[in-house]
Amino acid sequence: MNNRLKEAADSVLTNTVAESGGAPGVVAMVTDKRANVYEGTAGVREMGKTEPIATDSVFAIFSCTKALTGTALMQLVEEGLVRLDDPARDYVPDIAEIQVLDGFDSNGQPKLRAPKSDITINQLMLHTAGFGYEFFSHDDLAFRTARETASVVSSTYDGIKSVLLHDPGERWMYGVNLDWVGKIVEAVRGKRLGEVMQERIFNPLGMSDSAFTLTPAMRSRLASLHTRAEDGQLAPWDLVLPQPPEMDMGGHGLYGTVPDYMKFIRMILNDGDGPNGRVLSKETVEKMSRNGLGGLQSGGWTTSMPALSNSGEFFPGLKKSWGYTFQINDEPTPSGRPAGQIMWAGLANLFYWIDRQNGIGGMWASQILPFKDISSYPGFVDFESSVYRYLK
Repeated sequence: MNNRLKEAADSVLTNTVAESGGAPGVVAMVTDKRANVYEGTAGVREMGKTEPIATDSVFAIFSCTKALTGTALMQLVEEGLVRLDDPARDYVPDIAEIQVLDGFDSNGQPKLRAPKSDITINQLMLHTAGFGYEFFSHDDLAFRTARETASVVSSTYDGIKSVLLHDPGERWMYGVNLDWVGKIVEAVRGKRLGEVMQERIFNPLGMSDSAFTLTPAMRSRLASLHTRAEDGQLAPWDLVLPQPPEMDMGGHGLYGTVPDYMKFIRMILNDGDGPNGRVLSKETVEKMSRNGLGGLQSGGWTTSMPALSNSGEFFPGLKKSWGYTFQINDEPTPSGRPAGQIMWAGLANLFYWIDRQNGIGGMWASQILPFKDISSYPGFVDFESSVYRYLK
């Protein structure tokens, strides 16, 4: 391990936890193509208690799930079982019933119309199908309230049957798309998404601590979620996603450890190859890492539920696009990441990046809501910056 990197990264983690209002606990790691080159922890699993957070602590990884669901879908593409341009309704007929929201009437009831075209798998993978999230869209939230539609965090199929906020293919909007992709994977494989991931991703990569349903061993190492109030004070929140879930939520439902996720990152760095077998072809990894949006851009988000997320954007002012299924920074980031690399995040302030150009990747994991926390997110940026400053 690079001593200068260790010293700098350890300092970032320690300061993030020690500062006033700092994150209760953080686990962060960096890997090259072969193995982890940095592993660090700071803080506790739950504030107010003494048990330290550890490298094998289990996190709700939320939207870090999406890349794994995207991988399961791209395996279907490789096998010729689906095509990205296929209408999603061919595999999940229920999606054809989803309509476009055209405003609300004077009684607050939604006005709906049919979409101008069918939703394709490609649009679901790229977040251009028209779906949003209730916590990133006032309109989606208002629709769910008016129709008494279940929340997406209910881990139910009904929770993703919301509404389209624009016509398919019209623009980029982050939403429940990968939950629908997970349903497509299940329809084709004839198995639950978690079973598919176990057989075709987790086993080849040696990921033994990742699942939609917590095992007793995982639950015993679970890091607690925390919420930050408007005054900046943190408090533990005893929330666990429904166990077992009615539906394996391909957009946000996985629990896992940082070492497990580093194995996934290494697979991408190694062009799809894993220690126990190949997961994806090199050509597929290259496609997943390239912009699929054409002239569209991905961007930031506006909160409609401040308790779950702040409004924000990663590196405002920089051009960003979307692959299958990662955000791509089309310009170099201030943290040192070259243009054309991939990253994403999880709602409880987990962040990862994969730099295929330099053969490195990293992850920063905490358990704090709302998203883009005032302590954890700057800590991640400082952590990534220290990696590029001292790893070379």
